[in-house]
Amino acid sequence: MVGIDDVARAAGVSRATVSRALSGRGSVAGRTQKHVLAVAQQLGYVVSSTASGLASGRSRAVGVIVPLLNRWFYTAVLESAQNALISAGYDLTLYNLGGGADRRGNVFEEFLHRGRVDGFIAISLEVTPEEVRSLHAVGKPIVCVGGPIPGLHTLSVDDAEMSRLVTEHLASLGHRRIALIGGGPGEKDFRMPLKRKAGYELALKQHGIDVDGALQETGYFTIQSGFEAATRLLTNASLRPTAIFAVSDEMAVGAMLAARDLGLRVPEDLSVAGIDDHELAGFFGLTTVAQYPASQGARAVELLLNELAGDERVEDEEGNTSHPFDLIVRSSTAPPRVTNGPPRNRSVA
Repeated sequence: MVGIDDVARAAGVSRATVSRALSGRGSVAGRTQKHVLAVAQQLGYVVSSTASGLASGRSRAVGVIVPLLNRWFYTAVLESAQNALISAGYDLTLYNLGGGADRRGNVFEEFLHRGRVDGFIAISLEVTPEEVRSLHAVGKPIVCVGGPIPGLHTLSVDDAEMSRLVTEHLASLGHRRIALIGGGPGEKDFRMPLKRKAGYELALKQHGIDVDGALQETGYFTIQSGFEAATRLLTNASLRPTAIFAVSDEMAVGAMLAARDLGLRVPEDLSVAGIDDHELAGFFGLTTVAQYPASQGARAVELLLNELAGDERVEDEEGNTSHPFDLIVRSSTAPPRVTNGPPRNRSVA
């Protein structure tokens, strides 16, 4: 196996010069560094991450903590973060909190404190005060994605404003009976459902529309739960909304499928909108707010690596870095149909 001494002899430089040239740390003339890199490549030398870590005090690995892996948003952020880390020469260590309280406790009380990574990215974690203290006790840079953890740097989107933007779009089309499919109790994603509900209600008030609890249902961020919630909203013809806003695209897709099963056309009989810009959104022609999870993953890696390098971070007064979002208008929303009575339902009496 080719070692660093072999590269040094072939390049005609010292072992220390080879180490500095390959690591990118320390002072090495540009021409010398290029020469050393070319020789190393020619010899097939691969830097030992263990040896490099011993020399630098760094593991060249980042831990990513996720609450579970069966949601599109989490996996989209995770995949992008992994790609960015690999490009930067870092390994990824995954800590999945799914699987029960015992596993979660082991992660926070033991695994995060083993010193195997240089820093952490936490994706959409809802944490207890004890878990917050555990994260701070790790003593390493941590960047959060998807919601704030007290005292930690957070990359976030404005959930209330995204929700207000979608509801504003529906109200501006002329809809007055705008239903909400929100998040159910027990969802562990930073009280996000409450923030999105608040944005929905704010937009209604801004348009002089009364908030009607009969037009609010809960789901669990799945297509099936959106289907069931929309079915409950749509089966009473006299109370039926002309538009549904679901706080996730998966639930919005479920609402579109429920409307189809009830003989309602989207958007002629019912407008539907969501949040996420899920990979299915374009296929279903779904109006939504894109929050770019892949971009969030890459940006989180950038912020964390900047902190590891000692660079100053850009944040607001609350210690957060904001991430952009955009309203994407597609074919699932349109002005409400004008009728002389309540909307008809071709399949439900």
